[in-house]
Amino acid sequence: MQPVNEMKLEFLSKSSNEAFARVAAAAFVSQLDPTIEELADVRTAVSEAVTNAIIHGYENEIGIITMVCRLYDRSVEIEITDKGKGIEDIELAMQPLYTSKPEMERSGMGFTVMESFMDRVKVRSKPGEGTTVTLFKTFSSEKK
Repeated sequence: MQPVNEMKLEFLSKSSNEAFARVAAAAFVSQLDPTIEELADVRTAVSEAVTNAIIHGYENEIGIITMVCRLYDRSVEIEITDKGKGIEDIELAMQPLYTSKPEMERSGMGFTVMESFMDRVKVRSKPGEGTTVTLFKTFSSEKK
């Protein structure tokens, strides 16, 4: 299936850019006329994925995060990629309450939050090479 529109952003892994990524994704997705709740779901999931890249991928070092949004007729696919340290055990990392940073008082709920707000979450990662989180969501509203 071919996207009807696509955009790509690259930004530094600074915590101040998490809000930028969230707003940019929501603005782009708004072309599909989602409900307010659906738009909030996208913002929340993007926020979690970008925060994970900053805190866990780059461990608060500065690197590049790439966000690609692809719009389809009634759905969106959002890829958030870092070239950070990667995830050793994806299955473990995706378990609720698991955190690799307990000293930072992280909740360990990032992937759980993403999964609860999106229809599907896919994680690809290689230790030492980085991680890509792909978020999928279909919207209930028809484009006008």
